[in-house]
Amino acid sequence: MESMVRLLVHADQFEIEALIATTGWSNNGGNERIDLIHKALGAYEKDLPHLSKRSAQMYFAKNESRQRIGYWPSPDYLRSRTVMGSTTMGMKYIGEDNDSPGSELIIKLADEKDERPIWVTVWGGGNTLAQAIWRVQQDRTQAELKAFLRKLRVYAITDQDRPWSRDDTQPFESSSHHWMKSFEKDLLFLWCECAWKHQNGTGKNQWDQYALHIQQHGHLGALYPKYKWGVEGDTPAFMHVMPNGLSDPDCPTQVSWSGYFEWGVGRDGLTQAYVNDRGRPYDIGTRYFNYFYPALFNNFAARMDWAKEGKGNRNPVVIVNKDKSLKPLTIKAKAGKKCVFDAAPSYDPDGDALRYHWWVLPEAGTFKGEVVLSGSDTSKATLLVPSNAAGTLIHVICEVTDSGTPALTSYRRMIVAVKK
Repeated sequence: MESMVRLLVHADQFEIEALIATTGWSNNGGNERIDLIHKALGAYEKDLPHLSKRSAQMYFAKNESRQRIGYWPSPDYLRSRTVMGSTTMGMKYIGEDNDSPGSELIIKLADEKDERPIWVTVWGGGNTLAQAIWRVQQDRTQAELKAFLRKLRVYAITDQDRPWSRDDTQPFESSSHHWMKSFEKDLLFLWCECAWKHQNGTGKNQWDQYALHIQQHGHLGALYPKYKWGVEGDTPAFMHVMPNGLSDPDCPTQVSWSGYFEWGVGRDGLTQAYVNDRGRPYDIGTRYFNYFYPALFNNFAARMDWAKEGKGNRNPVVIVNKDKSLKPLTIKAKAGKKCVFDAAPSYDPDGDALRYHWWVLPEAGTFKGEVVLSGSDTSKATLLVPSNAAGTLIHVICEVTDSGTPALTSYRRMIVAVKK
């Protein structure tokens, strides 16, 4: 329920096309999870008159099949997209007689004439997605299966399609996740074993902040429970696609609010995916989770203020070199020359003062030496491209924080492509 509350107060930031109740470590099947989703949607409906003031939304579109950022979907639309998925756990059940409204909806969405990818954020077991893939594999050609897979992106919070055990001895081969990762050339699969653990633990350690700023804020806040095991372990799955200007979700090595990934063999020791369970990716993911956590929490707290009061702080809008989009901005440069970034046109919708911080994100780039960035605390920064950086990429982050309460941060990523 905790992560569902956070998702719904950010519902204007995503086009939520399906809410599918599945099995997982805390649910072995049945209707409990779909009932919780509907309960959360009931609270969302009550808070929506307040939340929609954030973007001055006065009505719902007649056709909600394609939504812009800032649009709050109607409760009826979300209810129409709330369905049951698989009620049995493990790969052994994937096959005939296992289709569900959830697996059928995934196929239907992927078949739509829409160029955008579909992010399937797996908070429990991925068996419903696996069933959809299996069905397409049975009914269509190899080329059609490949096209279907390439429409999907998967972010899985650990592997919950196998029974939980304290000593973690359940075989990974029994999970449908194991099978899905066999499509590694065509299915982008992120296997998170880092951010969710830190979110769980940090939330527990800072629970007083959740009790103060999240609980009892609006009807959604009234539903927000005190943790059993940890706080919002599923939240990183959708934070990865948060449109805050920090990263391109299709590039897991860029670092986002949900951490960092590298391509490699996962915890099962057998399959390959984008992983972060140990070593360098785990260390990098941990460092940036800790760095971004205050901004991530403030973003949530501000939206809960809107749910409660119908007013609150809003995020600054970052504009760099006259570009207003959220996509990473690629800039071509020459080694030994200067590269200027101008974010002076950036603004705050509430008129708050802005504080700028420019920094280089070395783990995402390919240049491994020292980079000089001047004016890093002003609206205009200058990068002196190293003379030995030819043929490399340098990632620069523009971080803009307002003076509101709580202080909110937005981002923009510049990728400096140094000519050979």
